[in-house]
This record gives sequence, structure tokens and C-alpha cells, in this order.
Amino acid sequence: MGNFQELKVWQRAKELAVFIYKISGKGAFAKDWGLRDQIRRAVVSIPSNIAEGDELDTDRQSVKFFYIAKGSSAELLTQAIIAHEIGYLTGQDFDHIKDECEAISKMLTGLIRARNTKEK
Repeated sequence: MGNFQELKVWQRAKELAVFIYKISGKGAFAKDWGLRDQIRRAVVSIPSNIAEGDELDTDRQSVKFFYIAKGSSAELLTQAIIAHEIGYLTGQDFDHIKDECEAISKMLTGLIRARNTKEK
């Protein structure tokens, strides 16, 4: 606990946030204020909640924030599906986001299990 920047899941989530900011700032996506801002909020929520959870005093508190990050990952994937279907994301960009969301979610599941085990 307490050094979130060393967590692989935080690093991956932070890189995904940078990627989303870059691609959502171009073309038609940049002009769709609603979806652009919502997808940015969802992606920033993932590493932010991982960091906040890792800095808390107990594993029980940490797990709550890791679940929020996991939920934000699902929210991001939903928004990426919509963005892809309306033509804002290329197939390659969508596949990257989908793969990252799935990987981050699995990593968070592992982190949650590990922290829940420590509490018992």
C-alpha cells in the first residue's frame, strides 16, 4: 500500500487515459462535447481511484475504490463501443481500448482478491 505509481494496473490505466485524451481531441470526437467529456471522466476515474484506494489505511477501504475503478473501466468500454459505432474511433483504436479495459479489469480483480485475502 501507498506507492500507487509502482502498481502495474495504475500505470496501464494512466497510459490508457493519456491515449483517450489524445484521440478524443481530434476530428468529430473533439466537437461532441458530451461524449468526449464523459469518456474522459470515465478514463481518468480509473487510475485516480486506484491511486486513492492504494493510499488508504485499510485493505477494506482500498477494495472499495478498486471496485469503483473497475466500474469506470466498464463505463469507458461502453462509451468506446458507442464512439466506435458512430464513427469516432477507428477499429484499431477501439480494439486497443477494449483490450486495455479488459486487461485492467482483470488486473483489478486480482488486486481486489489479494487485498480481500489480506483482510481475513
